[in-house]
Amino acid sequence: MLRRAFLVALALGALYLRFLRTPILTWGATDVEAAARLPGDELLEEADGVATRAVDIDAPQAAVWPWIAQMGPSPRGGAYTYDWIEDLLGLAMHSADRVLPEFQHPQAGDTIGCGSNRMRLERVEPEHVLAWRSEDGNWVWTFVLEDRNGSTRLISRNRFRLPSLAARPAMVPIEPASLVMERKMLHGIKQRAERIASGMA
Repeated sequence: MLRRAFLVALALGALYLRFLRTPILTWGATDVEAAARLPGDELLEEADGVATRAVDIDAPQAAVWPWIAQMGPSPRGGAYTYDWIEDLLGLAMHSADRVLPEFQHPQAGDTIGCGSNRMRLERVEPEHVLAWRSEDGNWVWTFVLEDRNGSTRLISRNRFRLPSLAARPAMVPIEPASLVMERKMLHGIKQRAERIASGMA
C-alpha cells in the first residue's frame, strides 16, 4: 500500500514538473520576461526557483507605485489578496483601499514582518523598482514597473533558495497556492491603480 502511494505521488510529481510548473511560475509573463534578468536578481544570484508573474495596468506608473510602496502587514496597506487566508497564516495583512500617505516613502533598510521571517527593503527606485529580501537571505521579492506608453507593465518576481532537501517536495503545493494569492494581488493592485488613474483624467 505504501509502495503504491509512493509511486502515485512520484507520478503526480513528474506530471506537475512536466506540464504545470512552468505555467504556474510564469502566469501573465511573456517568455522574454520570464527569462530576463531583472533588477533585484543580484540580491539572490543562486536561486533554486524563480517565479515571474505580470499584469498590464491601464494606468501610469505614478498611479501604481503608491500601492506597491505601502505593502506590508498592518498598519501598512496589506497585500491586496485574500485577507482571510492571510489571517489564517497569522500575517496581519489587511488590504487598504486608499493610499496611505505615511507609507509612501520607502527607504532601503526598512523592514517588515512576514510570518516567521522579516523582510528588508534592499532596492528602491520610485515608480520603477522595489525589492525586498528576507532576513535569512533565502527569498527576494521584487516589483518592476515598466512604462508602456502611459500604461504600466507590472512584473512581480520571487527568487528563492531552498536550504534543505526536505524543503523541495514542500514546494509542490506551495507553488500553486502562491499563484492563487499572487494573481489576486496583481489584480487587486490593477483595480486600485486604474481607479486612481480614472480620477487623474
